Amino acid sequence: MEKSHYYNVFDMAQKQFNRCAGLLELDNITREFLRVPMREYQFSLPVFMDNGEPIILRSFLVQYNDARGPTKGGVRFHPAETIDTIRALGMWMTWKCAINNLPLGGSSSGVVCDPHLFTLSEQERVCRGFVRKIAHLTGPQWDVLGPDIMTSPQYMLWMLDEYETIHGQKYPGFITGKPIHHAGSKGRKEAPGYGAMVILREVLKESGKDITKTRASFQGFGMVGQHAAQLYHQMGGVISCVACWNHKDRAAYSFVKNDGIDFDQLVSITNEFGEIDKEKALDFGYQCLPGDDWLAQDVDILVPAALENQIRQDNVNRISNRVKIIIEAANGPTDLDIDPLLKDRGILVIPDILANSGGVICSYFEQVQGNMNYFWPKEEVLSKIDSQITSAYFDVSNFAHTYQVSLRDSSYMLAIDRVARACHERNWI
Repeated sequence: MEKSHYYNVFDMAQKQFNRCAGLLELDNITREFLRVPMREYQFSLPVFMDNGEPIILRSFLVQYNDARGPTKGGVRFHPAETIDTIRALGMWMTWKCAINNLPLGGSSSGVVCDPHLFTLSEQERVCRGFVRKIAHLTGPQWDVLGPDIMTSPQYMLWMLDEYETIHGQKYPGFITGKPIHHAGSKGRKEAPGYGAMVILREVLKESGKDITKTRASFQGFGMVGQHAAQLYHQMGGVISCVACWNHKDRAAYSFVKNDGIDFDQLVSITNEFGEIDKEKALDFGYQCLPGDDWLAQDVDILVPAALENQIRQDNVNRISNRVKIIIEAANGPTDLDIDPLLKDRGILVIPDILANSGGVICSYFEQVQGNMNYFWPKEEVLSKIDSQITSAYFDVSNFAHTYQVSLRDSSYMLAIDRVARACHERNWI
């Protein structure tokens, strides 16, 4: 599930913005202000390896827009990271927070590296070195960090500890996604995937479909994909395929069981990076197919929960005629140019800025809990996420029906309008 080297995700994000800004008839000054980040930083990060030799890593921080509150965004560690990906993620986070009416803006940051190749102590030095570079640019009332691809609760704790050491005070609200026993929020790891499935539940209700009569194929089995699959399984849906990356083989595989995957069994052979053990899966009777075959399964629902640009012009025709719903649990998994093709085929696309916003909702709750030093039980957290994201879905769905636009256009139009209003009300533009 590697990204194309020729695909610029920020171009796609701007293209969607331009389309919806046009539908909203935004003036040119507002468009110019909102289509690029307010602030961005690029820097070199020197890190000493265990053998004493230094390496230099490229790092990025983008604070896209803070008109509605402190910026909020994830930290990615990925060997193919680029500044344009970070810009796009910051833009999307701005819209996600707005669509859910959270008092936050959007940001994103990352380090170009593959943590698989580092020892635990080297990973810690990368985390602490990264925070030393940005400690004067972030904070609980300015820019709140959190986890993203290949960053874990342990990474968040190292980053928090470094930030608190630099500033000489305790700041549990500086970063989210922390371990539960270190001011983390219960329900945080489930939130992104659960939020997507809560929306799927509402979509199926509106269409009068019984979830127990549906089948789904998932791409990605990390934090988002795994917990999305878990809730879908708990609600009675049948999982027939899960695709994931295999670091050892440097390839993606699709693991298929046409009679339905045993979720708990699959989790038992999955590592902390969401990689399924191929040999054990074969022993359990799974078919092991090429990574892109997740898209061609005879299912009702496709759940892209990995990287961007995974459903494109060159593979859209592989989608089964049975598929009626694509729920974008990943950021930007669908090339916007194929949206008309999907519409013509009667496939409903639930867009990423709505579908995967459960994570930032819970991150906001974790920030609030940390600042109050008062923590809620897991059931309360998940219930609050359910209520918040369901309300956002109804806003989007009602707008879409009223103005006869797609759920994607509706999501962007509502979010962009809310951010634009905040900028105008502050008299920035």
